[in-house]
Formats: sequence, C-alpha cells, structure tokens
Amino acid sequence: MSTIGSRVITPDFIDHPWVPLQSAHLQNNFVKIHWPDGAHLQAYSLWLAENSEGIGVEPLVRESLIDPADLPAADALVDASVDQQGALLLTWKNNPQTRVHPGWLRYVAEGKLRARNALPRQEKWIADIKEPPTVEGRDILENQHGQELWLDNLVRYGFCRLENTPTTVSFLGELSATVGAIRATNFGNTFSVKTSPNPDSTANTGLRLGQHTDLPTREAPPGYQLLHCLTNNAAGGDSRLTDGLAVIGALADEQPDAFELLCNEKWLFMNRAADAEHRWEGSIIELPVDGRPLTLRAFYPVRSAPLMAKDKIPAAYEAMRTFSRYAHDARFQISYPFKEGDLVTFDNRRIMHGRNAFAADGERHLHGCYIDHDEIYSRLRVLRRNKKVGGF
Repeated sequence: MSTIGSRVITPDFIDHPWVPLQSAHLQNNFVKIHWPDGAHLQAYSLWLAENSEGIGVEPLVRESLIDPADLPAADALVDASVDQQGALLLTWKNNPQTRVHPGWLRYVAEGKLRARNALPRQEKWIADIKEPPTVEGRDILENQHGQELWLDNLVRYGFCRLENTPTTVSFLGELSATVGAIRATNFGNTFSVKTSPNPDSTANTGLRLGQHTDLPTREAPPGYQLLHCLTNNAAGGDSRLTDGLAVIGALADEQPDAFELLCNEKWLFMNRAADAEHRWEGSIIELPVDGRPLTLRAFYPVRSAPLMAKDKIPAAYEAMRTFSRYAHDARFQISYPFKEGDLVTFDNRRIMHGRNAFAADGERHLHGCYIDHDEIYSRLRVLRRNKKVGGF
C-alpha cells in the first residue's frame, strides 16, 4: 500500500497498532508472513492485490476497486519482503511497490476480521436470573458507555431493559437513530401495542399471548424488537421472556425425537391481513449454522399448515406441543411488569416473548419497532472501535 504522509492506508477505518514483521517471503503465489513472537499468516497474492492501495483499495472509502474479471494473474506479485519500518513490501509486475500495514495483517492473523469480532459470546440463561439485565436509560442518547452496556447485554443474553427513559412517542425513533435503520414491516416503521376496537393483531387486544417470536412469515424475521412503555395503569399484563437457546438445548438432550422434527419438518406461515399477504415456509427451529443466527418460527396465530409427509404430521404436532410446553416451563421463563419509561429490547429470533391478560378498564400503551441484527452489531463494533476495546 502507498502512504498518505507516513501512514499506511488499511482497508478499514480501524486505528491498528504498528506491529513490525520479522520476515516475509513469496512461495507459490502465497506470502508467508512472520512476527517475532511466532505469530504467522499466509496471504494469497490476489487477496493482497484486492487489499492494496494503489491496486485494489480506494483510499477515501477503503473499499476494493477490482472487479473479479479484472484481477491480475496470480503471479503478478513477483516479490515480498519487510521494509525498514517492519511493513510488508510488495513488488508487482507493471505496478509500483506497495506497502501493507503490519498491524492490519496481525489483526487478520489473530482472526479479528471475522464477523463475530468485538461481539460478546452468546450466553444461555434460565429463570434463576429473575429479571432482565437493566441499564439506566435517562441519558442513553448521549451516554456511549450506557449504549455499549445495553448492546452488549442484547447480544450476550438476547435481551436488556432500559429504565427511566422519557415517555415521549418520539424517544423510540431517537434511540433507534443512534443505532441504525429501523426495519419497517406491514405494521409500519413503528407500531403501537394497545387495545383497539378493530385490532389488526392479537397483540392489540387484552388477551393472554403465549410465548412466541414475531413475523415468522418473513424470509428473515426481524432481528431485535424494541418495546417502549409510554403508559401502563392496567391490571395484569406482565410480560414473559424465554431464552430459545436454553430451550433448544434442553429439547436436544431430553426430547431428541421432538427436537429432530422441530428442526427438519416444514410449516407454512402466513399473515392474515386485509392489506398484506406474506408467506414463508420453514421449520420451527432453524439452528445457528455457519454464522447465521438461531431463528425460531414460533408464532401460532400465523402458522397455517404442515408441509410434510402425511405420516409425519401427528408426530410433528406432538413435537410442537412439547416445544410450547418447554417455552412456558418455569425453568426457562421469567416475568416482569412494564413500568412507564421502561424500554425492553430482545432478540426476536432467539427470545420468545408473551404476556398475561390485562384488564380492559386501564390504559396500556407500548410503542415498538424492529432493528435487524446487522445494525446492533455494527453500532457495538463502532463503540468498541472508538474505545479500542473488545477485539479492536
């Protein structure tokens, strides 16, 4: 990579520490890179081309410029060495020499380029935690430490409660704007959960709701749900949360036949609205494979029909009954009241939520929206990148 002043441009906006290389040599179109402490990396010539300013990286936006059809031949890299400052020095056919930041290469060698970098490991929980992890929300819009703690809890445990937030309708949008884009649905950018004489969902009644996840009718259900309590003087209506990671772990150990059916047999999910017609086919449990998040399709009002061989249907229904029984089991479920100013956020694909019935003679108004996993992860990475902690 070339430099701006004395700085080597990296293909990101991270302020990498300078970690000088010990040696580098080219063999069979791979560069073998070593540091004095024994760390090492093998980097393919074309990957280095894609990540070299002057060849592949645009210095302002830090994105790669090379269409795959325009990549040079693999042997266009003719030499690799270490310069006096410890940077990787590359010599290309018909191109000037380029330098690569050794700290960025070390970042790659340590596995920090991966998508889970700077994100906490997900931790299962059961009912002995009693209530959601809670963060003071009074100044959360300006408090980056509080935001980091909030988002860390969201990713780690799948849920977190902010308390003492302003009870204004605008606050939900203001908070979301500090994180990323709201995921719009047929319910709008934001939605209200309160009783209505003409409800468009069972959520907008005072009825009890069993444990569920929202919008399994979508190819990718929304990642996180935010529910902000503006008013609540209705009797009853306690909210309930269940960790899907804990439930599927218990099912796999205790009910393996039901677990297999829940993971492998498909159902049709469809919303039943006058102005929308979303449909998707999938299993109740979509396991977290290859970096994809756990996705539970577990909303009985929109589950429409079994899509499986006839001889599987009775057992699949029994497996679903077992799944629901586990989701409501006291081992896994916590309950808590919504107080005015509470804003509870949870992973909609992992955490099953529900509520007790509440009286119609009181007022209960929750203001909600969805934000996808990508936005939460990105904001948490940026907060940690700015602090240079958590993997940066």
